[in-house]
Amino acid sequence: MFILQSYPISVIFCVITMLCWGSWANTMRLTHKGWSFTLYYWDYSIGLVLTSLFFGFTLGSYGELGRSFVKDLGQAQVQYLLLAFVGGVIFNLSNILIVVAIEMAGMAIAFPIAVGLALSLGVIINYLAAPVGNPTLLFIGLICIVLAIILSALAYKQLPQSKGATTKGILISVISGLLMSVFYRFVAASMATNVAVPEAGLLTSYSAMFIFTIGIFLSNFVWNTWMMYMPIYGEKTTYQAYFKEGNLKTHLMGIAGGFIWNLGMTFNLIAASTAGFAISYGLGQGATMVAATWGVFVWKEFKNAPALANQYIRAMFTMFIIGLGMIIISKVI
Repeated sequence: MFILQSYPISVIFCVITMLCWGSWANTMRLTHKGWSFTLYYWDYSIGLVLTSLFFGFTLGSYGELGRSFVKDLGQAQVQYLLLAFVGGVIFNLSNILIVVAIEMAGMAIAFPIAVGLALSLGVIINYLAAPVGNPTLLFIGLICIVLAIILSALAYKQLPQSKGATTKGILISVISGLLMSVFYRFVAASMATNVAVPEAGLLTSYSAMFIFTIGIFLSNFVWNTWMMYMPIYGEKTTYQAYFKEGNLKTHLMGIAGGFIWNLGMTFNLIAASTAGFAISYGLGQGATMVAATWGVFVWKEFKNAPALANQYIRAMFTMFIIGLGMIIISKVI
């Protein structure tokens, strides 16, 4: 299996994670108008599973070190398979809820609450479980990125179309953030710590990722079906609509979204063997700023925004760059 042993390259892999996690949702914008998120999400989850199989049979079966993808799955103990699977189930519910929260309370409120909680609690949880890196620098970097997320919220709040928060929307944002903060630890706990000579029964990054995506796909029949037929917010849809209203381009966009997100997660898990889970997770969740970059420079969301919004945006990028730098150097100082 392909293994990383260089910290600088691991950082590059984590930056790719940021780019992927902050960009996959653009594929949803490219589907036809009226195609609901719940229908898109089926193609997205299929893309996740297909991509994990692709990486498993390529990078996961390449090289002399570690265990090959199929061999690794065959020797895995049930308890570790369950950990990766549960991680997928938790992530899936969190990911669906954050979209609902954005619809109810607006991007300016829902996203910073959910991602801010996920980032701060997730880094702490993963650092306590596997302490790698200078804690002072790591947590200063974390604080800077959380501040950047808050500044992003303040900027979005200046937009004329920004929605007012609702109590229900804020509550769902908090639940989503709490779930998002713990899913990664389940996947990390299923993985071997010595990737070159993996411990018996544990999973490598490629097999853990495959089981994780199976957890997402199968839990879709519960979480996504619930949102389709009994939505917390918005109109309901049906399985019939998935087959009747979707065209080839629409389905391919969803699968592409799954590929992009999976690429980021796979690279993140590969990098974690060298960078540590706390650093990998923290860098990856900087995807919020990548999403903001798309909004500012590509989708022109701030084209007619007041001057104060642009000041918040500049401050946001400054804090993000500082925080990112602190997290990166926390491993080497």
